[in-house]
Amino acid sequence: MPERPQRIVVVGGGMAAVRLAEHLAGDDRFAVTVLADEPHAPYNRILLSAVLEGTHSPSALTLRSEAWFADHGIELRLGARVLEIDRDTREVVLVDGERLGFDRLVLATGSIPTLPPIRGLVRRDGTLHPKVHAFRSLADCRRLEASLATGTRAVVVGGGLLGLQVARALSVRGLRTEVVEGADHLLASQVGPGAGRVLARDLRRLGTEVYTGARAVRLTDEGLRLDNGYVLPTELVVLTAGGRPSTALARRAGLMVGRGVVVDATLTSVTDDRVHAIGDCAEHRRRTTGFVPPAWEQSEVLARVLRGEDAAYDGRRSVARLRATGLEVAVLGDPEHAEGEVVEVTNPIAGSHRRLVVHGGRIVAAALVGDLSRVGLITQLYDRGTLLGPDEPGQLLLPEAADLPTPLPDEAEVCACAGVSAGEIRACGTVGECIDRTRATTGCGGCADVVRRLIESSPTPVAVG
Repeated sequence: MPERPQRIVVVGGGMAAVRLAEHLAGDDRFAVTVLADEPHAPYNRILLSAVLEGTHSPSALTLRSEAWFADHGIELRLGARVLEIDRDTREVVLVDGERLGFDRLVLATGSIPTLPPIRGLVRRDGTLHPKVHAFRSLADCRRLEASLATGTRAVVVGGGLLGLQVARALSVRGLRTEVVEGADHLLASQVGPGAGRVLARDLRRLGTEVYTGARAVRLTDEGLRLDNGYVLPTELVVLTAGGRPSTALARRAGLMVGRGVVVDATLTSVTDDRVHAIGDCAEHRRRTTGFVPPAWEQSEVLARVLRGEDAAYDGRRSVARLRATGLEVAVLGDPEHAEGEVVEVTNPIAGSHRRLVVHGGRIVAAALVGDLSRVGLITQLYDRGTLLGPDEPGQLLLPEAADLPTPLPDEAEVCACAGVSAGEIRACGTVGECIDRTRATTGCGGCADVVRRLIESSPTPVAVG
């Protein structure tokens, strides 16, 4: 008698959950159910700002269609919200009372926005002020887009990656946009003051005013009041500052939770070896991540663990990209706190800043602002831990000569989110084929232009048969 497939229930329909489903698709040993609480097929949240900007349609963000899940034997339930986890009976309880049994439970619940301490954001009836918008989901994006016709001015609260993406999108749509950041410079969690100043200068050159070292304290009829007494008149306030891992289900189930669901190197809960966590909600070695590449790496590792293979997640690789028109930023590792010698080049006039941290002759962290011509090579060296010569770090920070374009070697990584090389992309005949085969461009989207150019410049594959 054939063995019953192992029942795997994935709570969450985000990018980590979809990546896990892709790795498990077609494996008859598993019966996979994905519970997505939104009514749409899973989509790329990182590119929501591109929808707001008008360069992408909502349908272009779909990661995998409902038909794809059905064709690969995976049950996708949309609008399915989990109320409780019953670890004793190994069941999840949906809000409508239905109970689904599991052999393995994967929490991929992502993160949720938190309201900053600004008076006036919430009205007495508990609803948000009509001027105020969160920006986390496709529904949030559509609400904000529908509000663009009601005003000409917007204030974005938060100068992190998401805040800058939203600010650029609103500016491209013609709104006079301002950014308020409580830290002393933009992207304070990823880069240092030098890079932050370059970004602020770039934004101002693009028409967006920046207020750093200032906190919004009150929303009034006159506008958004800062703690320095200044008032920013506005019709729209977009909240992009503040977010935390979604762990309420795990807490109620008695799982160990720090900032996120605490897991070991196999992405298994330290409380229950039948429960796993990946993506924004997982905490590994006291660290959580809000970026695509680590989440996808976790998904791959967990898929191997579920198949009984020897696999472990070390959490060392971290790559973040900013996708916004007119702004280019890439951050590898932790360039502000990594130990090592720093090689740095700043050109605020040209709007560029480059910083490498080298330890033992190897790149352990990097921050690149304004010129990403070398990001593929630097990422490759960072990932492989390549030993550099004494002059190489400085050479890497010089821009590529415009009159001497150097083709990317086949082994150079182009898509940091999916770990796709230039050679793998050149082997594809079209961008659509590349997306289906490699998943390149479906993460942060920062590699889209390079992928297109590589495919357009490659000879058409010769059919063999």
